[in-house]
Amino acid sequence: MKILILGSGGREHAIGKKLLKDSVDLYFYPGNGGTDQIGKNIKNIHSPSELCFFAKKNAIDITIVGSETFLLEKIVDIFQKVGLKIIGPHYLAARLEGDRIFSKYFMKKYGIPTPKYKTFDCYQKAMDFLEETTYSVAIKTRGIASGKGVLLVKNKAEAKKALNSIMRDKKFGESGNKVIIEEFLQGNEASILSIFNGKNIIPFLSAKDYKKIGEKETGLNTGGMGTIVPNPHMTNDVWIDFKKNILEPTLEGLFLEKLTFFGFIYFGLMITSNGVYLLEYNTRLGDPEIQTLFPLMKSSFLHIIQSSLFQQKNIKIHWEKKLYSCCIVLSSKGYPEKYESGKVIKGLNSLKEPFYIAGAKKEKEKWITSSGRVLNVIGIGKSIHEAIKTAYDKVNKIHFENLYFRQDIGL
Repeated sequence: MKILILGSGGREHAIGKKLLKDSVDLYFYPGNGGTDQIGKNIKNIHSPSELCFFAKKNAIDITIVGSETFLLEKIVDIFQKVGLKIIGPHYLAARLEGDRIFSKYFMKKYGIPTPKYKTFDCYQKAMDFLEETTYSVAIKTRGIASGKGVLLVKNKAEAKKALNSIMRDKKFGESGNKVIIEEFLQGNEASILSIFNGKNIIPFLSAKDYKKIGEKETGLNTGGMGTIVPNPHMTNDVWIDFKKNILEPTLEGLFLEKLTFFGFIYFGLMITSNGVYLLEYNTRLGDPEIQTLFPLMKSSFLHIIQSSLFQQKNIKIHWEKKLYSCCIVLSSKGYPEKYESGKVIKGLNSLKEPFYIAGAKKEKEKWITSSGRVLNVIGIGKSIHEAIKTAYDKVNKIHFENLYFRQDIGL
């Protein structure tokens, strides 16, 4: 079987490594140095239509969309139009992630608990609203801005600075033409990744993601600096609340709005003393959550995907019992803003599995950094503390100039 995976980060390397257990031929676009070791990176393609032509010409059996960028370029619609099997939402459904205003409207319409909010397309009206606000709030771009378009502010000065950077300085480009100003909820965040087979949503284990660049969740938002699985805050009562008040009405809304598809749904939750709230949807696998989840997944990922495509009602996913997982993201100092690449990575060739390449390439038998997030190092243990310790022990064996990682993941 030939499988094409779209994306270039640790998530795509992790998907590939998991699928290798089913003896498939892997293709990646654009891929990275890690994916190049387990499959073939495709080059000289410049549009979704060219990708579609490649898949057709090379008899690709299934395409898996890793990065949200492709979803918003209507890649699923293009592939499905010519009868190619692809895992991911069509463009209208992808707006649940790609358009935060549409997503909020969907949540409100179907009675899904979410923080109170207002939307603005005028800078001055947004500023006037902030002048009357009792803080804290979250200011979000309408578009996803590579996962970095959420700014938490605690006072008027921070709010004005954030709004200026989004709406006037265009820090996030067109994504910031409209903004959402949302109440800030106190609580614990949780990530629930799931697979949608057009009939049912089947959740994975819970995860806790650490999005901020600085320790104690300070500084700028990133694509993710680490994860632990399972999330200790997802108690049985919280699971019941989530399924009843978020998952089930989401499923109802997908049917009624004709937004069904074959792919993944990520629920970004806030667990508060007043119940569980939905902060956001993603319509693909979370990064680095899936890197943390895969080592605990006993089931064949290929079988899960195939079961989804054939719309099997009861997809069973088996997980390692009484094991915990921790992912530490190693990045280039300066990420998520300016950083240097081209640094030699030492210790990678002797690093024990599981680990994933996020932004590195191999040149003359040497591994070289090539992006902001460089490596995902995973620790597995019989307790969360053992998993964390194992992960950091592995991290300490890796060295490169300007290496940065958070030292409080899971602590």
